[in-house]
Amino acid sequence: MHGHDRLADLLILERAQPAGPRGRVDLDPGADRLDDQNVGQAGRDCLSAGAQLKAVPGQLRAINGDAADPAAVHRVVRGQQAVIVTLGISENALRVRFLGASGTPMDVRSRGTRNVITAMRQHGVGKLVVQTTYGAGATRDQLPPLYRLIFWLVLRPQIADTEQQERAVRASGLDWVIAQPVSLTDDPHQGLPFASPTGELGGMKVSRASVGRFLVQAAESSEFVGASVALSAVAPVPATVVAA
Repeated sequence: MHGHDRLADLLILERAQPAGPRGRVDLDPGADRLDDQNVGQAGRDCLSAGAQLKAVPGQLRAINGDAADPAAVHRVVRGQQAVIVTLGISENALRVRFLGASGTPMDVRSRGTRNVITAMRQHGVGKLVVQTTYGAGATRDQLPPLYRLIFWLVLRPQIADTEQQERAVRASGLDWVIAQPVSLTDDPHQGLPFASPTGELGGMKVSRASVGRFLVQAAESSEFVGASVALSAVAPVPATVVAA
């Protein structure tokens, strides 16, 4: 980031959840959030549905509301230059699969994102960055078999909503970037992740901190516009050819 003059033009729209213990790995990255430390470095306004998000003086103004409420979304989108969406369901994935979500609409990703797109069009906001999950949409066929089975058995309704969300983004007419992180961890890594628009991965884990940095960079840059970008922690090591 290069100063608060740019930070004031960025909106983060998310479903907040309490931070987990260090070492936790989230199977469904789309249900994650940017913590207030990373968000505070990213933008001024955050519409947080669920747990309270802390304000960061001079950097972040937290607005608690509901992404499924079009009026609430319009109020915070107005006057922004870019929007980052990290919507998802923060409840236990198995419970959600068999009992349904207790505090979040099952279509929160697609419904909230459609509300964002409508508000952005109305208020002339052109840049949209949406965090979904690796293994949905463009990378569905690249997901490792074990993860594919887990997605099918446990996350199928949520992945279906994620793919509706991605279709809405692609059809939005905005300058969009879809970020697809693999499983998220609490590792303290602060650098940028390995980002691949072709779905290439270095592994199946990536830290929240590095994903947060990518989302902010994508909102400020023209790189990756119109692309679905896979995010992982380590760049693949190219094969070495040894001459006989």
